[in-house]
Amino acid sequence: MYKCKMESVGANPFSSCLQTLRVGDRECHFYGISKFDEEKIKKIPFSIRVLLESAIRNCDNFHVSEKDVDSILNWSPSMDQNIEIPFKPARVILQDFTGVPVVVDFAAMRDAVKKLGGDPQKINPVCPTDLVIDHSVQVDVSRSTHHFSPNPGGGIGTGSRGGSDAGSRSTCKCPRSEFPVLDPVCPFHGHQTSGADALEKNQELEFERNKERFSFLKWGASALKNMLIVPPGSGIVHQVNLEYLARVAFDEEGLLYPDSVVGTDSHTTMINGLGVLGWGVGGIEAEAVMLGQPISMVLPEVVGYRLTGEVGSLVTSTDVVLTITKHLRQVGVVGKFVEFFGPGVSTLSIADRATISNMCPEYGATVGFFPVDKQSLFYLRQTGRDEEKIKLIEQYLQASQLFRDYSNPDQDPVFSQVVELDLSTVVPCCSGPKLPHDKVPVTEMKPDFQSCLSNKIGRKGYGIPEDKLETKVPFIYDGQEYTLAHGSVVIAAITSCTNTSNPSVMLGAGLLAKKAVEVGLSVKPYIKTSLSPGSGVVTYYLRDSGVAEYLQKLGFEIVGYGCMTCIGNSGPLPEEVAGAIEKNDLVACGVLSGNRNFEGRIHPLTRANYLASPPLVIAYALAGTVLTDFEKEPLGMGAEGMPVFLRDIWPSRAEIQQIESHSVVPAMFQDVYSKISIGNTRWNSLEIPETDLYPWDPKSTYIKNPPFFENMTRELKPLEGVKDAYVLLSLGDSVTTDHISPAGSIARNSAAARYLISHGLVPREFNSYGSRRGHDEVMACGTFANIRLVNKLISKAGPRTIHFPSGEEMDVYDVAQRYINEGRQLIVLAGKEYGSGSSRDWAAKGPWMLGVRAVIAESYERIHRSNLVGMGIMPLEYLPGQSAESLGLTGKETFSIPLPADLETGQILDVQVSDGRTFRVKARFDTVVELTYFRHGGILNYMVRQML
Repeated sequence: MYKCKMESVGANPFSSCLQTLRVGDRECHFYGISKFDEEKIKKIPFSIRVLLESAIRNCDNFHVSEKDVDSILNWSPSMDQNIEIPFKPARVILQDFTGVPVVVDFAAMRDAVKKLGGDPQKINPVCPTDLVIDHSVQVDVSRSTHHFSPNPGGGIGTGSRGGSDAGSRSTCKCPRSEFPVLDPVCPFHGHQTSGADALEKNQELEFERNKERFSFLKWGASALKNMLIVPPGSGIVHQVNLEYLARVAFDEEGLLYPDSVVGTDSHTTMINGLGVLGWGVGGIEAEAVMLGQPISMVLPEVVGYRLTGEVGSLVTSTDVVLTITKHLRQVGVVGKFVEFFGPGVSTLSIADRATISNMCPEYGATVGFFPVDKQSLFYLRQTGRDEEKIKLIEQYLQASQLFRDYSNPDQDPVFSQVVELDLSTVVPCCSGPKLPHDKVPVTEMKPDFQSCLSNKIGRKGYGIPEDKLETKVPFIYDGQEYTLAHGSVVIAAITSCTNTSNPSVMLGAGLLAKKAVEVGLSVKPYIKTSLSPGSGVVTYYLRDSGVAEYLQKLGFEIVGYGCMTCIGNSGPLPEEVAGAIEKNDLVACGVLSGNRNFEGRIHPLTRANYLASPPLVIAYALAGTVLTDFEKEPLGMGAEGMPVFLRDIWPSRAEIQQIESHSVVPAMFQDVYSKISIGNTRWNSLEIPETDLYPWDPKSTYIKNPPFFENMTRELKPLEGVKDAYVLLSLGDSVTTDHISPAGSIARNSAAARYLISHGLVPREFNSYGSRRGHDEVMACGTFANIRLVNKLISKAGPRTIHFPSGEEMDVYDVAQRYINEGRQLIVLAGKEYGSGSSRDWAAKGPWMLGVRAVIAESYERIHRSNLVGMGIMPLEYLPGQSAESLGLTGKETFSIPLPADLETGQILDVQVSDGRTFRVKARFDTVVELTYFRHGGILNYMVRQML
């Protein structure tokens, strides 16, 4: 065992463990994990090695202790499953919905520092932070024609750069001189091109709806250092991360370390396909990392997923990931790392691996990790990364035992569990109709959907009466009569970074479209077809390969660069179609190349939604119904009057690979991403204040200065407990962050609606809670506003509670405001697993806004408990075997919780009840760092004082 010299708190006790690596004429350094125990390191999964390196490099015996390093070093399949460790990721990535409140907090922190006499310019992200605006565009317009599109990916705005006359266009320089110009105008410079009206109109509507939010983010890009904001129209956050933002290894003034990332989107996991360890977190955890703090996590079990064989010639990476998703759901990997190994991995491209990693949330794991190998380096070259940097990455990762050879079983580490998949057994499939892990082989789609129609209502059932199963609904669209039935496809969307980042499936879809058009097939005009790539690179290679025009002819023209249909931004259906579905209770279908298909997510009127590869999306659009047996039934009649089957036009893997090798080249990536921060005309025309402090608009209903620092002082105040607090809510078990945090549309009878109406808005202007996450008052109105919230203080489910001094029952927000106006404190009583589900920052911020200063629960979801601490709310836990029921607490009492000046982690505290009783609880401050945050009133307050 390698021993290091012990040093004091604040200094890294492992600083003498630095190793030297000569790269060309440079001398670099890195923390070599093999110095500890080389044989032990060889047995540790590669994903755990990344955690170990981070702990060693960041060890200061405060945020990260030597004990934490030792815990990770001693990872084993038989270890205690409740070991908490800190982790400092190398960077943070945000999307705009979750990124707005983060930038709001940074702007508010600057105000606080200024108010307290400090320098506001000191408030910046400590670690590199990227924010990609991709969640706001929706498919309002599709299948339009005509002209004048922005540059693919939004690199340059409409009519900008290169001039608009023929002479200037003819002299522009393209990255590839042999690029076949399909239109009279160079596609690299975004001038007049057919079939681009939908893209233009959708982007115009996006800016109309989100101008205020975009202006605020643009101010953030200008005012905050160490933060890159990628403008709207550039691509999907995870695809931009994969193709451009990922470093794979950092070189910080000669100190080398692995790239790792956390993001405020669950599909941040996609980057694991490139060998970058990353996953999704809530906003508070992301802000902590941005401010240089670690996140707390349980040292995970690691499931080894062994891949063998090769995929068949007709199988896509989408089929593989849907198969893996179902398999791992059956295995059970929630809260675990999954690490892929075996000879089959070498046969998968990085795009294939990224597709598998992308759907990690759907199979339930924290990450689906593919360690870096030679294929990773090939991808870096393919996407135009610097050659010298690639050589450095290879040398460093090899020297630090983080580089993988999948064909060498001697490199296989020890896993907590091993499962296996032979890739040759994968068949073409879809998933649905309501869950992403309900895989259905294409050969079984027709009978499976038929059974779903008659099954009782549930995840695989709609409860359609027998006499309604054959319902046919004629309707007139654009002067012609068509018929809808159960199973009719009304949305067909090639969307989502899950698949649009993968050239093989995108080119496969293009080749299928080409062959379909050439034999005379078409898609019915009422089907809402769309293509929303994850980056402008997709547009380039679709045009370069010659398939873009055929996709357009089938209605799959580019409608925007963003998440779009995958996150429910599918836009309206034609009125004639919507009316036929609604009046006849049809189970209409959406087919999309996305990653989630929960009921109601894609569109309110598509009760059945299937995830499928881009080629299958086109196939079902051509067929017009999911009730098609492709083996026996044709897609339609060709131009010569003969039936055309899917097998007649399905491209082989060899065909796709041949066209991919020619059409996907580094110059495309270099051109798109060289202009990534330039933006388009609309973005560039947004006027922003050139100030270090944001000039808040008091009339705004989107952006507001939060009150987190209103009563903050420069000096730390003595600890204050809770005095005579009323119970705002008395809740049971498994209250999730969905019950707590505002989400979805704003109901017309809600507190948020009343607030917006009082500010002059009408219901059609409400937008969603997601779009208003930068406004604390709107979000406070929506906290605990879930209609399924069960509060024991009232008789039925809903967002209501009792104001005990008056006995009145009102909305939770209204009761909380009355208590606040009366100067009274509040607590929440809860059962087991309080705060389970996805990590959401407003599930902690919202209760704080409502005046909640403590939660007493039987147990907590780990991350939510940490978030409560981060907002200065006390997470208290009943002693084992106790609960509100066992203690006879009705929730009508008031509670006092005094705190000692020398409060310690895990301390047992007395809770004094107004009826004279006392019971004891455990203070769930689990680390000294958490206790430090709480003493300051939360992590943001702590960081403000650190900057003074």
